[in-house]
Amino acid sequence: MITDYSQTLIVQEVSPRDGLQIEPTWVETADKIALINQLSLAGFSRIEAGSFVSPKAIPALRDGEQVFTGIERQPGVIYVALIPNLKGAQRALEAGADELNLVMSASQTHNMANMRMRCEDSMAAFGDIVSFASGSGVRLNGSVATTFGCPFEGQIDEDRVLQIVDAYQELGIAGITLADTTGMANPRQVDRLVRRVLQRVSAADLTLHFHNTRGLGLCNVLAAYEAGARRFDAALGGLGGCPFAPGASGNICTEDLVNLCDEIGIHTGIDLPLLLKLSRGLPDLLGHEVPGQLAKAGRNCDLHPIPT
Repeated sequence: MITDYSQTLIVQEVSPRDGLQIEPTWVETADKIALINQLSLAGFSRIEAGSFVSPKAIPALRDGEQVFTGIERQPGVIYVALIPNLKGAQRALEAGADELNLVMSASQTHNMANMRMRCEDSMAAFGDIVSFASGSGVRLNGSVATTFGCPFEGQIDEDRVLQIVDAYQELGIAGITLADTTGMANPRQVDRLVRRVLQRVSAADLTLHFHNTRGLGLCNVLAAYEAGARRFDAALGGLGGCPFAPGASGNICTEDLVNLCDEIGIHTGIDLPLLLKLSRGLPDLLGHEVPGQLAKAGRNCDLHPIPT
């Protein structure tokens, strides 16, 4: 149980990338830019603004260059790009990305489905990216997909995850993300693994990325926070999901997470009213309702008139 609520919880917004990548309806480039510009005013230190993958693999994000060159950058906000390979890294740097997020799976099967290569080949390719980015001033982050379970292989051995973390660090990649790609994590599992990873990685360099597929997303955030984690990815409206993982659904919802923190006294520095305004505009933008709860129910302080 959490006994110290004084440590700031840092929310990193991923809806422009992870949130939109699975959307069946094309979101216009201008609308993506407008969304990122509004999110940039909400208090986030990091926004994952897009990816530089093959347009055949993720057609919804084929406009990465236009998005990164079109946004109005705010001081203190790091704009992150997800990249799969050296070509993606080259495109991202040319477009002005501040940070490159590299991804490989702890699961061999999922890595083949997602990256079309074996895990060891992914890690070898990352070495080329590190060499290319060296001296550019761009920060690198290494994500471990399917950290807490794989839809093809089931549970992932913790030592396997730690091996990948060590391999990232040996390449000189400081930032580490543990990603619950298909929402298979539970709080006890999260607590145990986060404590082990924090023996290798500082809290400032560790991010947790949870999905709410089985309704445990915010429970897992609290478990990770209690274990010492301080950085968390989330997506406006609870958007998102991995197109290469059967049954995957949305990320934990940003406004729901910020509301939870507000309610229990954990500081985030995020503008919740602005998030609610943006979230309530998503159905018109996307053509469907979104999973987030707070935008529908309102905050506890949003009282209704007394019936007459």
